[in-house]
Parts: sequence; C-alpha cells; structure tokens
Amino acid sequence: MDLRNVISVTQLNSYIRKLFWQDDFLRQVFIQGEIANLRDYQGHLYFTLKDEKSSVRAVMWRSNRMRMSFVPKEGMQVIVAGSVSVYERDGVYQVYATYMEPAGLGALYAQLEELKAKLEKEGLFATERKRPLPMFPRKIGLVTSIRGAAIKDIVSVGRRRYPGVRFVVADSKVQGEGAEVEIAAGIKLLNQVPDVDVIIVGRGGGSQEDLFVFNHELVARAIYSSRVPVVSAVGHERDVTIADLVADVRAATPSAAAELVVPNARELQTKVGRLVQRAYGSLALEIRNSRARLQGLSSRPCLQRPDWFLVSAGETLIRLKQQLIDAMKFISSAGDEVLDLKQALAHAMDFFLSANRQRFGSLALKLETLSPLSVLSRGYSVARSVPDMRIIRSYADVSEGDQVLVNLYKGSLVCRVEETTGEEVPSSSEFKARN
Repeated sequence: MDLRNVISVTQLNSYIRKLFWQDDFLRQVFIQGEIANLRDYQGHLYFTLKDEKSSVRAVMWRSNRMRMSFVPKEGMQVIVAGSVSVYERDGVYQVYATYMEPAGLGALYAQLEELKAKLEKEGLFATERKRPLPMFPRKIGLVTSIRGAAIKDIVSVGRRRYPGVRFVVADSKVQGEGAEVEIAAGIKLLNQVPDVDVIIVGRGGGSQEDLFVFNHELVARAIYSSRVPVVSAVGHERDVTIADLVADVRAATPSAAAELVVPNARELQTKVGRLVQRAYGSLALEIRNSRARLQGLSSRPCLQRPDWFLVSAGETLIRLKQQLIDAMKFISSAGDEVLDLKQALAHAMDFFLSANRQRFGSLALKLETLSPLSVLSRGYSVARSVPDMRIIRSYADVSEGDQVLVNLYKGSLVCRVEETTGEEVPSSSEFKARN
C-alpha cells in the first residue's frame, strides 16, 4: 500500500463532484418521478424523486421556485429539469432542479398554445369587441357550482354592497370530465333568462388540472356568443385562461367579480347627495345673480321714468306751435302790411327755428352726457352691495368678505371684497408691488 496516494474524504467528494460537472449529460437532465418527503425550508424545496424501483434526492432553490406556476404536493407526478451533482458534505449525489411541471401537462400546454393562436386569429380576444359592464345591473347570472365556495362569496359580497340585487344560478360542474359542456350550457341558458344584465363564470382557486376546463374551446365560444357581458372569475392570479381572454372583464377572484359587477349603494348615496348640494348651490347663486341684475336694471332712470324725454320734447313742440300761432295772428291783424312783413316773418321763422334747433341739440348733448350708460362706456362702473343693492360711495360702506354687484357698460360682475382702504387708488406698478 502506497501511503503517498492517501486522500481525504473531502478531496474524494470534491473529485467526484468535478467528474459530475464535466459530464455534459448530467449538466442538463429531465427526470420524471413522484414527489416524496417534500419539505419547505425558507422558501427552498427539499424532496425526493422516486419511481417503482429507485429514488434520488433533489433540491430547488427559492429563486427557481418563484417562477413555478403551480404548487407541488406530496405524491404528485412531475417532470424536473436540472443538473446532477454531489453534495460534498454528505457525499451523496442529488438533483438541483431549475424547472418543474406536472407530468402529463406538457402536451396539454402545447395544445393550449395552438388553441390560443387559433381563437386569437378569429378575433375572440379582440379588445374592441369587449363590452362595458352595466352600471346598475338588476339581475346577475352565475355559472358555477352551487356546492362550491365561489357562489357564497359572490352572493355575500353582492348583497352587502347592494341589498336589492338578484342572482340567477346555472348549476354546473367546474372541474373534471364534462365540466366544459355544463359551463357552456349554463351560459347559453342564462342568455335566455329575461332581464339578466351580466353573467359571472368561474370558481374558486385550484390546481392547474382543476382550472384547465376554462381553457376549453367550447367554453370560449359560449362566452364569445353571449348577448350580455361576461365576467370570468376563475380564482387564480398568476395564469390567464382562455376564458379570461375571451370574457369582457377578468376578475382575479369570485369576490372581486362581485365588487366589479355590483355597485356600492352607500357610495352611490354619498355621490348623489354631493351632486344635489352642488345643484342647489348653483341654482341659488344663479337666482341671486339674476335678482341683482334685475334690481340694477330697474333702478336706471330710463326705466324709472320712461316718458321723461317724450314729455320734454312734447313741451318744446307745443311752445313752437304756440309761437307760430302768435305769428299768424300778427300777420292777420297787420292787413296791408302783410306784404311788407312777409320777408321779415320769414327771417324771424328761420332765426326761431335755428335757435331752437341749437337749443334742442344742446339739450340732447347734455342728456347724453348725463346718461349713466355714457358714463359707464368711459370705463366707470357702479358698485352696489348685495343683497340690499345700496350704491357704495365709500370704502366704509362694505367689509371684507361682502359680496358686491358691479354694473359695467356691458354686463355686470359679482365680486367679493378682499381688502378695503381709505387711501388713494394706487397705480398699476404700485399695485403689483403690493401684491
């Protein structure tokens, strides 16, 4: 025996580990077996893969486990992909799994992808054909098992949110052989029930095998042919079934579907109350503004005494006619002097008319000057307090926060006083500096 060739246990295990690693076949293997001795430690999975004659230890680290789309269970047949290596501390070899799927589902997934491509090409997944949910559904159809938890969740949440809502149930299997036929028949049946506004199709959570019925073409085409919107509530977060893709709306769980479909009565009452308050406030403000405009118009001189100008003009016309009559009387009494006075009368009439025309023009100009509209057209305004409509002549007539109606040349403004001052009106630059 040559003692120079003696090695430690660690060196032996390390050497064997290198041999495993150098083998291309062992660096990427696919193994089918049954899960046994399954243990979860801090997110890492430790288990044994076995068949009728042998077994091998296996481990899957947490980073790889997080990518799995199902929950592995004791006794489940699976296909594992990974590498084979030696655990040096114990001197045993084991499989380091990087991927796992239930055995027998690989072919089903391939068929599923083919069906998805076919239905997508036919337009069953098109976004533009999806319909919005009714805002206030009167009757909701349910396609699910009356013995499952999904129906209890939907009815409980729905009646809590809106006590008056009604449900119509089409009892059907939601897993196993023939389930797709019953689900499709339930959808068609509820489409024939009067006043059904929306249909919820689904079940609670389950394994991939349990949920696979919602990937069936028969269910997809029944949802597509529905005359009312359909909500899918299959009860799974990670994977999307074909039923989810065809349905008008997808809900993660049956409870979430009920919240999407059934309105919240308390929220509606609060929203309606706020709208009523806003409507009353807007109406009251419009009434106040209209009343203020009416009072402002009624206080104008032309509406206080609309006949003033006509009376003034009438009196002037009467005086002219009286003077003309006096002149005619004078002409009649003059006798033979009429011819001599005719020319003088013509001159007098011209002078009289010219003088009165000038006087009339002067009065009209003065009237225009005194007109409130003329004053307003030059940029002035009239401020009145609200609601008593008193004319404001001093800053002391109002206080901060008071409402003021300002009559302009065109229209009026309803303003609120923010500041009063007895100082002179500042220039624009001073005003900007102050503010």
